[in-house]
Amino acid sequence: MAEPLNPPRPALPRRLVAMLYDILLVLPLVMVSVAVVMGLRSLLGFGPSAEGIVRLNAHLVQLIALLTVMAFFSWFWLKNGQTLGMQAWRIKLVGFNGQPPSARQVILRCLGAALSAACLGLGFLWCLVDRNRRYWHDYLSSTELVLLPRKGAAKAPANTDPAS
Repeated sequence: MAEPLNPPRPALPRRLVAMLYDILLVLPLVMVSVAVVMGLRSLLGFGPSAEGIVRLNAHLVQLIALLTVMAFFSWFWLKNGQTLGMQAWRIKLVGFNGQPPSARQVILRCLGAALSAACLGLGFLWCLVDRNRRYWHDYLSSTELVLLPRKGAAKAPANTDPAS
């Protein structure tokens, strides 16, 4: 059976809970990434300061965090269109054409999500007023989040989210 032209989209509460799951997974990865860079800095002779602490520039830490988060999401989205949080909440990332996202789309989505967050989260809240329930970065990357049906259940009607 063909996929519907207008698949159901998850409501904001479902998206936020999936995002919370993913934050709990990516935060330790960010900490490990920063620790690795600190270790490399120490090994390369940029050892501890006078207080005996290896210090990193705050902008470098932010860059490491951004790159780690982008790598986390990109890897999962390119692998099967879902992070672990998205799998738990039956959300999947697809292109506007229903196909898996390309590497270019995933990178644009990550950069666009950072921009959406930098604008006080307005890019994320946009799904509350958009008739297609899309974020700003959905439009930028030509991707969107869709709600997958429950295993063994009939497909839900378009644009409904019974679990939120």
